[in-house]
Amino acid sequence: MPFLDWTNAEPGRVHLIWLALAIVGGLVVLELRRRDAMDAFLSPVMQRRLTAHAGMGRVIARLVLVLLALVFGVFAAMRPQARGETEVVGVGASADVMFVLDTSRSMLAEDASPNRLARAKAEIGQLVDKLGPQRVGLVAFAGRPVLVCPLTPDHSFFATVLSTIDTRSAGRGGSRVGDALKGALRGFPPGQGARLIVLITDGDDQDQYTEEAAKLVRDASVKIVAVGLGSETGSEITLTDPQTGARTKLLDKTGTPVISKLDGDKLRKIALLTEGAYVPAGTSAVDLGAIMESHIAPLVKQASAGAVRVVPAERYIWMVLASLACLLASLWIGAGAGRREAPGGQP
Repeated sequence: MPFLDWTNAEPGRVHLIWLALAIVGGLVVLELRRRDAMDAFLSPVMQRRLTAHAGMGRVIARLVLVLLALVFGVFAAMRPQARGETEVVGVGASADVMFVLDTSRSMLAEDASPNRLARAKAEIGQLVDKLGPQRVGLVAFAGRPVLVCPLTPDHSFFATVLSTIDTRSAGRGGSRVGDALKGALRGFPPGQGARLIVLITDGDDQDQYTEEAAKLVRDASVKIVAVGLGSETGSEITLTDPQTGARTKLLDKTGTPVISKLDGDKLRKIALLTEGAYVPAGTSAVDLGAIMESHIAPLVKQASAGAVRVVPAERYIWMVLASLACLLASLWIGAGAGRREAPGGQP
């Protein structure tokens, strides 16, 4: 017979049989005590008239079925497997995507409507909606990086954190892309895996070690997709008072308007160092579909490539079904005890 050629992955669990026997033994003791208590208060004639009394044969059958249900459960816990047969199963792999968002004051420039930061947050939110089950995280940076949302599969939580981001999220002025990349790298768990950094900034970088940071990212087998927001010809930073709507230009210490210029060359260089890509969004809408198809979809495919493994063919399901069948049969027999029979076998 086929089941004779099965083997057990957890043979040591056979000792659970003793627990099954102890449970059924306890049920036997309770049944005997119940009958003794009934005999002490009622005569056999009154028991037949006043109570739904199951016959001894029905009780024994029910207890045997309970024992069989427990025994089959133990056999299932031993994980029976078909000898020499295998099957392919998935392991639920996913990619990790860390968004690195520039929150410096230069992101308030309004060359991208309504401003660069608001546009970037909207684009990130739409991109996350298209990611599916991948884990996402968020690093806000200006003069220093802050991991505001660790990697999580909970996209609703991520969206809530993203909505709170403003120019105060990093806590220090400036724009240091290199430190931001290192901060994002620290946000990934140790070990290998499909990982991607999506850097969104205007490229107004004050960090002289950004390329060295990009090399660290490359050595960790992480790719960078750099999205450049803003104008490469430069744009003045206009601040809008949220209460009065008054608009003022951001000035430096000498009273000269601050000009923010997209440094596309630097972003392109650090992206290509990691075999990633540079997306010059400028002041127009970001092509989310292109980013998904060209960069994130291959990453997800890479994660899925190792997401299956070959395992012995499990046969515990038959033991589980047998256990359930015995349990249901015992319940049916127990329910039948409630149909009290009159003398002569008539209900």
